[in-house]
Amino acid sequence: MSKFLQGTIILIIAGLITRVLGFINRVVIARMIGNEGVGLYMMAVPTLVLVITLTQLGLPVAISKLVAEAQALGDKRKIKKILVVSLSITCTLSFIFTLSLIVFAPIIAKTFFTDERTLYPLLAVIPVIPIIAISSVIRGYFQGLQQMKPAAYSQVIEQVVRITLIAVCTKAFLPYGIEYAAAGAMLSSVFGELASLFYMFYMFKRKKKLTVRRNFFQSLRAGKDTFYDLMRIAVPTTGSRMIGSVSWFLEPIVVAKSLAIAGVATTVATQQYGELTGFALPLLMLPSFITVSLSTALVPAISESYAKNHMKQIQYRLHQALRLSFITGGLAVVVLYVFANPIMELMYGSDKAAIFVKVMAPFFIFSYFQGPLQAVLQALDLAKAAMINSFIGAAVKTALIFLLASQPTLGIMGAGLSIVVGTMLVTLLHLSTVTKQIMYKLQIMDYVKSCIAMLAAGSVGQYAFTHFFANLPLVLQTLVSIMLTSLLYVILLLLFKLITKEELNRFSILRLFKKK
Repeated sequence: MSKFLQGTIILIIAGLITRVLGFINRVVIARMIGNEGVGLYMMAVPTLVLVITLTQLGLPVAISKLVAEAQALGDKRKIKKILVVSLSITCTLSFIFTLSLIVFAPIIAKTFFTDERTLYPLLAVIPVIPIIAISSVIRGYFQGLQQMKPAAYSQVIEQVVRITLIAVCTKAFLPYGIEYAAAGAMLSSVFGELASLFYMFYMFKRKKKLTVRRNFFQSLRAGKDTFYDLMRIAVPTTGSRMIGSVSWFLEPIVVAKSLAIAGVATTVATQQYGELTGFALPLLMLPSFITVSLSTALVPAISESYAKNHMKQIQYRLHQALRLSFITGGLAVVVLYVFANPIMELMYGSDKAAIFVKVMAPFFIFSYFQGPLQAVLQALDLAKAAMINSFIGAAVKTALIFLLASQPTLGIMGAGLSIVVGTMLVTLLHLSTVTKQIMYKLQIMDYVKSCIAMLAAGSVGQYAFTHFFANLPLVLQTLVSIMLTSLLYVILLLLFKLITKEELNRFSILRLFKKK
């Protein structure tokens, strides 16, 4: 099995486990602190993501690329310079942004979010900034060596520790108020990331073949060229992420202001935003662990083919990635649209957020295309075009949130529709840019067949849920119906030859553990 395929499968498996554990984490939070607590929690998350994006500065991708090149040449000195310079950059930036967030957190909570209670989750999550900064450097190093297991295992460890402590931390702070409980939930994230860092550091000490601490400052002084090499790759890469992070940072602010204009009270607005971003969106983003894994593996594969001018290979890889994204995303769309109400009821004890899932799910298939398309753009040296596309989508989304969410007839649903429109626009712009660059043509019949499979499986699943299994307890009724829907969907994919038995065999999990 090639390193490309093996790395992809490892990341997909780890992503699946992480997503499942992440949902358990969200269910625990939702049941312990309710919609309002989840709203406070989710309002603080975008600020954290923005600060982490600024701290990382796109370095993980740059580290991965440069380490891979240096490893191929057997240049250990270069690898050491990359690590020394990267650690210096991230540690300096994390120190600056940690202090900045401590100082400006009260202003952000009071002025921007209009709910001063967000101050406590903001303060609670601050320690995670330097932790993630250091972890990202080590993770980029392992990815550059094409060793995906340390990064994959660290993700699982982080989620396990977080879930283990979430109930303890939340329950300990709940008597002091809902805002303190949300802060307790944030603290569990800090401990999870810390455990992940300890594991990554242990694996680094165990597997590394160089000493970073020895002559650290000498390597730093000699790393001027390495700094420029890192920045040359990191700055364009971080552009799109920055736009996404800034947009996400502004999102709860614009939503809060818009709902206030629509006459929605602050506490109600916080609850509604929690339902949309804490309950509905995580379900809609479920298949993204596959597209993220594909994106990570696509960059080096497409780069290699592009350097050799193998356009047919690029087109094949892209079609393969988009096909896999569509068929996995298609199943998620069917299941979430048909079973939105029972899923939300079983997970959160309420189906109030199910309406967001039903409305947004059919259009969210575009989101599953976005990651692979952006990875291809980066591999084709079109990071600037990807950044421009992301900026256009973010600007349109933010403007629409203000226009639609401020309408009393739409309210928070306007924000959901705006998110969908922004996502669709960025994906279509990415697709347009890629097709022009490599003369790629979509295989329309594959997508027509996929849509037929989705409609057939969804219809059968809906009928089975309401007629065949109606007398079963809700848990069994939902699980059996989803299993039937999924089985029919896979059978139809095989009949339409959208996936082959050979592909299923190649993706066997057992092959991962065979020695080369």
